[in-house]
Amino acid sequence: MALCLAKVKFGLAFLLCSYIAETCLPPHIYEIEFDSEYDCLVVGYEESLNKIIEIGEKDINTHRMYIKFGCYELASSSLGDYKL
Repeated sequence: MALCLAKVKFGLAFLLCSYIAETCLPPHIYEIEFDSEYDCLVVGYEESLNKIIEIGEKDINTHRMYIKFGCYELASSSLGDYKL
């Protein structure tokens, strides 16, 4: 009896939020799929830091902004396509 293990892919989603507004913008889905959760998390932290730097200290502090992100296992179809 042969076992066929499907290759798992991961997607990355970001939320930009504000404590002042008490809300988050709609999720931003990262365009690249990852072969491991580790790789997804590393990119999530790197991209979050890049976005915080891009927004800048003044706006981050004025609007009390923060970024949440998560890595999610993608569902595979029989054709090998993946989706959240």
